[in-house]
Formats: sequence, C-alpha cells, structure tokens
Amino acid sequence: MTELPPALSLDGRVALVTGASRGIGRAIATTLAARGATIAVNYARNEDAAREVCEAIASAGGKAIPMGFDVADEAAVDAGIKSVVAELGGLHVLVNNAGMSVDSLLLRAKGEDLRRILAVNLEGAFNCCRAAARHLLKARAQGRIINVSSVVGETGNPGQAMYASSKAGLLGLTKSLAQELATRGVTVNAVTPGFIATDMTDAALQGDARDKLLAKIPLGHIGEAADVAEAVAYLASPAAAYVTGHVLRVNGGLAM
Repeated sequence: MTELPPALSLDGRVALVTGASRGIGRAIATTLAARGATIAVNYARNEDAAREVCEAIASAGGKAIPMGFDVADEAAVDAGIKSVVAELGGLHVLVNNAGMSVDSLLLRAKGEDLRRILAVNLEGAFNCCRAAARHLLKARAQGRIINVSSVVGETGNPGQAMYASSKAGLLGLTKSLAQELATRGVTVNAVTPGFIATDMTDAALQGDARDKLLAKIPLGHIGEAADVAEAVAYLASPAAAYVTGHVLRVNGGLAM
C-alpha cells in the first residue's frame, strides 16, 4: 500500500461499514482499507458480495472480514458489534451507510414501506451508534461516527417523502451525538451525497430524466461512489480531529 501522511493514515484503526457489499458502501470499505484500516464489511443478505469485497481488500494488501446482520434488528446489531470487537480487537470508526428507499407520492405511500425505511435508515443507524458507543469512547480521540445521509434529507424531493424523512433524521442524530460524545474526543459527522452513479441510479435515470438532472448540477455530471468514499475517509482520519457535528455535502453543487 502507498504510504500516507500521518494525518490521513488509518493504520491501526478498525472500521465497521454497514451496507458495504455494494455501491457506495463497498467504495467506502475499500477506501478506508487503502488508508490502512481493518474493515468489518457488513451485509444483510448478500454474503457472497461481502466476501468479494473482503477478497478485493485482501488482494490490495489490506484486511477485512464479512459481518452479516440486519441493522434494523437491535439484538443482531449488538451481537454483530461484539463479534467485530472480539475478532478485530476493537472498534474505532463506524460508518452508517446501510439504507433503502421506496419511492412513492404521499397519497400512494404505504405505512409498511415507511416503517421499513425508518427501521433501516434511521433506527438502524441509531442501533449501531448505541451498540458501538462504548467501544468508540474507549478509542477516545480516534473514535469516529460517520452517517451517510442524502442531499434529499436537506432539500426534499417529490415522491421521496419517506426516504427524505429518514435521511433528515440522520442529520438530527448526527448533531445530537456530536454534542454527547465530544467530551471524550469522539467525533460524529455526516455526508450528504447527491446523485451518485450506482446500479440503482443508473436504472432510474435514463433519457430525458438524466438530462434534466444534469442541467441542475453545477459541475455538470453525476458523482462516483469514490467521491463519497474520499469524503468519509477524510472525516475518519486524524486530519478531521477538530471537525464534529458537520454535514459534508458531496453533490456537485446540486444543493449549496
């Protein structure tokens, strides 16, 4: 691995990235590993994909283990984080990336969809923060929580009231925990990605819809998962030791 300046290095850190088997989560896991962190690659269902991420990290000279649990299941989260600490020797960085969306206009929205979105996107992050907190407090100034929210959590979006509500809630969680944990040196921050090239966005944005979106983005293009991963890596690093309660926008200027 390339030697990094000490302010950017994550050597000796253990990081848990939820929803890390694909997309943005995978990019975050591989980027943190490239900075020197040992990674717990969380997944809910796709163990094969999680193992592929671990193999990619190992091939690049890093270390990672798959860790399966549903973030919406409080007991499973508690057991999963205990396993991470037991197997890897501690926990320094928690990245709450696991998420889901069901798009629907208000009058067609289903209560069960809202409950599941909130359970995964918001309650799931809360579960992980609570289960990880004691370990992060032991890490003191190396302790980091980074919540992956969304641009729509700040701006809203027609047809995404349920998803936007869950992502806005993450910002409130971030700012509250930043104040709670600051006395022990643990920082809590969020990133709000805009439209990022993933399987989900590629399928949804075709033709005119894609052109209209690009016209709204000052930088003129859709972002890459690596753009989000680099922002997370910064917030996890010693360089960001005096940054907490912050929302880092990674959206190409879509929202300022």
